[in-house]
Amino acid sequence: MSGLSRGTGALSASPPVALTIAGSDSGGAAGIAADLTTFAAHGVHGACVVTAVTAQDTTGVRDVHAVPTANVEAQLAAVLDDLTVAAVKTGMLGTAQAVVSLSEAWGARSRSRPPLVVDPVLVATSGAVLGGEEVRRAYVEHLLPLATVVTPNRDEARALTGHDGRPEELAALLTELGPAVVVTGGDPEASGLCTDWLAIPGGDPVPLTHPAVVTRNDHGTGCTYSAALAAQLARGADLTAAARAAAAYTTRQLTLSQTWTLGRGRGPIAHTGGTV
Repeated sequence: MSGLSRGTGALSASPPVALTIAGSDSGGAAGIAADLTTFAAHGVHGACVVTAVTAQDTTGVRDVHAVPTANVEAQLAAVLDDLTVAAVKTGMLGTAQAVVSLSEAWGARSRSRPPLVVDPVLVATSGAVLGGEEVRRAYVEHLLPLATVVTPNRDEARALTGHDGRPEELAALLTELGPAVVVTGGDPEASGLCTDWLAIPGGDPVPLTHPAVVTRNDHGTGCTYSAALAAQLARGADLTAAARAAAAYTTRQLTLSQTWTLGRGRGPIAHTGGTV
């Protein structure tokens, strides 16, 4: 009964495919776990390339095991050789070698490259450093110029640019490397809103406002946002619409988990609650 709905007998369309290239989170809040559940919530089939295995919970990262580069490359080839991927997102890459290897593999695909969303994970929600200076430099020199859109938070944008400006200024600076940029988050405003800044090369940064959710259950927020953005692009949305929809989805999930009591530290953003 492949391709048929058991209930109606009607043909069912195949979902678009999104690929996440990221690390695992043993607590289930961030990384591959966040990405795949977010893809599923958007009606997108999720494929994955695991770059690192982490031992972490809501209180912090205890250990990180980087997957050998040859295996990461083999995972990537297996997915791209078999599935028609409509969007790709990266999360924790962990090492400069992994960033460079991915950049070379992506750059070699001069044709039929789907949108690439780069979430430049350098520091975990708990404060653990997941990418040092070599990783930062590899992002700037190799991967960001190939990206469709980059989704740093304000601290990551400061690290990537080496500047300490306003988020809209940081977004504009990063577009000089080639990609569109969404600098996410920021402190809640008096109005109860939060502003992301979207910058497209050659244009002025545009504020994208959404409700602020004050909560300690925010572990995995950045992963969830970038995965939602990738899923929207996989479904054919334009970048501005995708960014707005990803923020709305992330806000909904933060609100859902706002009163949860899971773990002893920064609790997870919700990865339950139905589909988009």
